[in-house]
Amino acid sequence: MDGTWLALGTLTVLPARMPSRVDRVVGGRAMILAPAVGALIGAISAGVVALAQLLRPDAEYLAGVLGVLVVVVVSGGLHLDGLADFSDALGSRRDRETMLRIMKQSDIGPFGVVAIVAVLLLDVAALTACIQAGFGWQAALIAVTASRLTLPWTCRTTVPSARPGGLGATVAATVRPIAAVLTTIVVLAGALALAWFDSARLVGSASAVLLAVVVSLLVTRRARSALGGVTGDVLGAAIELALPVTLLTLALTV
Repeated sequence: MDGTWLALGTLTVLPARMPSRVDRVVGGRAMILAPAVGALIGAISAGVVALAQLLRPDAEYLAGVLGVLVVVVVSGGLHLDGLADFSDALGSRRDRETMLRIMKQSDIGPFGVVAIVAVLLLDVAALTACIQAGFGWQAALIAVTASRLTLPWTCRTTVPSARPGGLGATVAATVRPIAAVLTTIVVLAGALALAWFDSARLVGSASAVLLAVVVSLLVTRRARSALGGVTGDVLGAAIELALPVTLLTLALTV
């Protein structure tokens, strides 16, 4: 259960027991379980979206805002902070050591602000479009789960840590590629189940999940070229970049 408690404790603000031990083995298990935690967050968001639609069927935009806000609150804004730090580092166009130092600073620069605003706007707009298409709570559940699927892929054994310390070093290079593939299959099956008997939604759901994997591969590739590996901020950035991509894919296909 240590992997479960670590995943809950690091990916959400929900009450969770302290793991009895935290090492790379536990870290790897936590990353494999990340999509399950994403499904929990997504279910909460989906419930809020469904409730908002029930109370105000004509207020799709309100339901979209509330659905995205719930995800941000339950995850503690941690991943948005990672996105901001990674964006500021890349935007500086400095050397590796300087970029790593920028990512450790507590303040947020202009690139980070733009990145946060951009992804939140895309999240709300895309989720609202899904709600208007009658696929709102399902889209929230699929997208949030798929966005957390980036973690086993960014933490696969072929991707090193950019620095020796921190959470990133604990979980980096801990997930075997076969485990990431099997986790993807499970998430893909769940997404397809939510889109059952509708060909367009089946294609959209499958594409959303697979594109989340593509995002993780692109982010890790950029992180390796710029930083030499991944950090906790890079993991958060991958999640936040995958979420609008999955929601936008669903919005354009359902």
